[in-house]
Amino acid sequence: MANEVYQTQKNEFNTNGGQILLYYIDDVLYGIEIEYITEIISIMPITVVPRVPDFIKGVINIRGKVVPVISIRNKINQPEIPYDDKTCIIIVEINDLTVGLIVDCVREISTVLPTDTCSAPDFKTVNENQYIKSIIDSNGEIKQLLDIHKLILE
Repeated sequence: MANEVYQTQKNEFNTNGGQILLYYIDDVLYGIEIEYITEIISIMPITVVPRVPDFIKGVINIRGKVVPVISIRNKINQPEIPYDDKTCIIIVEINDLTVGLIVDCVREISTVLPTDTCSAPDFKTVNENQYIKSIIDSNGEIKQLLDIHKLILE
């Protein structure tokens, strides 16, 4: 049942377009569908949790709620870089799970037309590409829409 709902949501974005938050990891432009985002905050001190995978950086406290924080860089096999004043945490909620996603820099909210999207190439041999939901080509600029469900729930 959950997979059916997820598949419907995935196809709905590809068919109808929608709004996404654009952000950078290195010089690559990525997107997350805005319906999952609850807020965007500046990087803040993260409490390290022992014995968790490298991509889980720890937890933060947001208004009394403890939120796990994931490094998208680590999750997609990109090298770590020091945080700076542009580093942000995107707070997302999926299936009643709240998670913070560390990104290098947030750019803007963008409207994506159905004609701008195409399926992601099938790179089964390249692990970091397993999280790409679709490719967006608008105004000659390529953006990669990450599959937030796979990124967080797998």
